[in-house]
Amino acid sequence: MASAKPKKKNPRLASGRKRVRQDTKLNAANSSLRSKYRTAVKNVEKAVAAGDKTKAAELFAKAQSVVDIVADKGIFHKNKASRDKSRLAAKVKALATAEKAAA
Repeated sequence: MASAKPKKKNPRLASGRKRVRQDTKLNAANSSLRSKYRTAVKNVEKAVAAGDKTKAAELFAKAQSVVDIVADKGIFHKNKASRDKSRLAAKVKALATAEKAAA
């Protein structure tokens, strides 16, 4: 029989109980922002895959803002945010140059 995960005990001290409350709120806020970040990046990639240059450029501008906010709050490292922005910009630019070459 597999051992079950040990049940977490409630903190006895008032400061510990407060810390648990704060951690719960912070975790929810961070999860929300992390989800927003991933959605913004995914939307740009979908627009690029569909070949829609104007929509990709528009979504990229919004994604940049979201990526910067998340990096400023420390949810993702600033270098990761910068790397993701750079890669998205390259994809959007490649889509624009591919359209010009095809025309």
